[in-house]
Amino acid sequence: MVDTGLGMLVLVAVGTAITANIGGPAAPGLPAYAFGALFGALMLVRRRWPVATLVISAVGLLAYYALSYPPIGLAVPVAAALFSAAEYGRLYWAVGTAVALLAISTGVRIAQGDDLSFMLGLEMPTSAALMATVIALGDSIRSRRGWRAELTRQARAAELEREREAARRVEQERVRIARDLHDLLAHTVSVISLHTDVARESLRDDPDTAERSLASARAACRDVGRELRATLHALREPDGTDDAPVPGLDRLDTLVGTATAAGLDVQVRTSGQPAPLPAISDATAYRVVQESLSNVLRHAGASTVRIELDYSEDTVLIRVTDNGRGAPDDDQPKGWGIVGMRERLALLGGDLRTRSRPGAGFVVEARIPARVQS
Repeated sequence: MVDTGLGMLVLVAVGTAITANIGGPAAPGLPAYAFGALFGALMLVRRRWPVATLVISAVGLLAYYALSYPPIGLAVPVAAALFSAAEYGRLYWAVGTAVALLAISTGVRIAQGDDLSFMLGLEMPTSAALMATVIALGDSIRSRRGWRAELTRQARAAELEREREAARRVEQERVRIARDLHDLLAHTVSVISLHTDVARESLRDDPDTAERSLASARAACRDVGRELRATLHALREPDGTDDAPVPGLDRLDTLVGTATAAGLDVQVRTSGQPAPLPAISDATAYRVVQESLSNVLRHAGASTVRIELDYSEDTVLIRVTDNGRGAPDDDQPKGWGIVGMRERLALLGGDLRTRSRPGAGFVVEARIPARVQS
C-alpha cells in the first residue's frame, strides 16, 4: 500500500507538470504521460530492485527530455527513486545518479543557450537541494532502522545471556547440592553400617557395647535428618533466606567423635596459626575431611587415621592418612566422592592430590585457599 501510494504520488506530480506544459513547444501527447506512468510504476519494485529502479528512472528522464516533451523538472521524477536507493543502503548510487543528472542537465542547457542566471541561480540549486533532501531522508531512515535492529539484537542477546546465566547458576546449585548430599549420606550410612555391625556382633556378649553402638547410629540418623531438612528448606526458599548453619572445621570434633565411635583411632594435628576461613572455604575443608573419613570407613579397612591441618598465610593444607590396605596403582578411587572433592576445590582455586600406598594406606591432600578468589 505504501509503494502504491508513492507511485500514485509520483504519477500525479509528473502528470500535473506535463499538463501545465510550462514553456513546452507543443501540447503534450499520450506518450508523455506514459513516462509519468513509468516513473510511478517503478515504485512497485523499488524495495526489491532499488538500483534498477533508480537507473531506469534516470535514463527515462533523459529520454523524456530528449524527445522534447514538456518540462517536468529534474528532481521531481527521480526523487522517489533516489529516496528508495538511499533507504536500502545504495547511497553511492543515489549520490552518483543525482550528480550525473545535474551535470548532464546543466551541460545540455548551457549548450542550448538557456539563461544562466535563472538556471544556476534558482533552478539547479532547487533541484540539487531537493535531491539532497530526499537522499538524506532515505539514508536517515535506513540508519534509524539499522539502529533499532541493533537495539533489538542487543536486547535478544542480553536476554539469552541472562537465560544462560540463570541456567548456569541452576546447574552449579544442582551440582553443589548433589555433592553435599553425597558427602552427607555416604558418611552417615558408613557410620550407621559400622555401628549396626558392632551392635549385631556384641548384642549377646556385650550388651553395653551394643547399646552404645545403636545410640551412635541413632545420633547419626538424627544428624543426617537435620541436615536433610536444612537442605530441603534451602531448596524451597528461592529468596535464599536459609538460616541453617554451614558446617565448617568448628565441627571437626564431631566428625572425629563419630569416626572414633565407629572404631577408628583418629589423630588430629594442627600446625601454623589457625585463622577463621571464609564460609565457603570452611565448608569445603569440612566436606573434604568428612568424605576422606567416609572412604576410610567404607573401603580402607584401617584402624588409624591421621588428620593434619597446616595453616599458612594464604592456604590451608589438609592431609588425611590411614594405615589401611590402600589400592593398587592401577585402581585409584573412581567414585563420586573424589570427583566431588576435586570440583569443590577447583571452584575455589585449590587442588586435590591422592596417593595410594598398596598395603600401607591411602593419602588425601587438599590445598584450600584461605581467601576466596574474586
